[in-house]
Amino acid sequence: MMLHFREPAKLKTKGVIFEDVYAARDSATLENLKELSSKRKVIEDSINQNCYITEAIAREMSGGLTCPFQQDLRKLEQYLPLLENLVYHVDLLGGNHQIAWWTSELKIRWSSALGASSFFNLMGPKFYQIDNLHFELGMVLFLYGAILRERALEIVPSDLVQSATLFREAAGVFLYLSQEVFPSLQPTFPAERPPEATSYMSTVMSLICLAEAQAVSIKKAEEKGTTAGLLAKLHYGVAEMLGEAIDVLYSANGQCKDISSRFMEFIWSCKALHELRSQKYLAESLKDAGQVGIAIGILHDALINVKKKMPGEESHKSIFRKEVDVAADMLTKCERENEFVWQQKIASGDELPLPQGNKIVNAKPYRPKRWERELAFKI
Repeated sequence: MMLHFREPAKLKTKGVIFEDVYAARDSATLENLKELSSKRKVIEDSINQNCYITEAIAREMSGGLTCPFQQDLRKLEQYLPLLENLVYHVDLLGGNHQIAWWTSELKIRWSSALGASSFFNLMGPKFYQIDNLHFELGMVLFLYGAILRERALEIVPSDLVQSATLFREAAGVFLYLSQEVFPSLQPTFPAERPPEATSYMSTVMSLICLAEAQAVSIKKAEEKGTTAGLLAKLHYGVAEMLGEAIDVLYSANGQCKDISSRFMEFIWSCKALHELRSQKYLAESLKDAGQVGIAIGILHDALINVKKKMPGEESHKSIFRKEVDVAADMLTKCERENEFVWQQKIASGDELPLPQGNKIVNAKPYRPKRWERELAFKI
């Protein structure tokens, strides 16, 4: 089983009406702006849960899609090319003061799902306003990546191959954000902004999605009867990716006081879980090779370490307990077998092998689409 953390997709936004702010020079531009507002309104209603429609109507509006995540992805895929086109034309006008003023009048506002104040806020979510269309583009893409990840999690029980592909696609979206969208905006964005509007958080989300893609790939490998030695390396590869994500967070944020503690716990817990699974498979591999004393030492250390890292969230705790129970049973069997058959010295400390990780997944590159429509403004 995998640990779940669904908060990244729980972004909220305030309404934006493009045609009320940007003065169109011709009817085609006006229609384009109205279409932008219409496509965005559908997304607003969905993520803000403002509009309650029947499943049948939702299915009809999305071309027959029955899954809410797929429906939201379709809405975003219809909005993004129009938004990319607006961003392109506004950027062409450079530092035009009229355009800058119009953009500020849009009052683009998004909440954070990963900030420290995102939880237990009795007054509702805090909204951040940044008067830049690239902020809108970045937050919409972040939402798109987060919902791709949700869809990937949803289909893990039914389609491991497609699930891993969607995780890789989500990783590609976040990688694109971290490399192409946010870096050039660092100097122009205000200091107070949601973590989602930063390169470092997009990098972290990309690494998490890759780790989850590899975790799903491991499930497939287990079904195929892959050797315990290789499974140990694959699980440790997942732990290494999550370790990289933790390093990125701390290097960008110091003590991570601005980041949700639940999000931090999720990453640490996932890392600890895959370390345990790696050590369990390594012990199995060594036992099969007749090195029972080393296998016992590894399991003993693994159980001591993981009990110090037990997560607080109950749903995560139950998964941990099952893994701990499996490892503890394995340790008991190894100790009995060693006592009566092998009588090997129990390894400890420097006698234990260092873990090795293999990474076998990579991000699927995200390629933005832009509907090339001419936009003309009254400047």
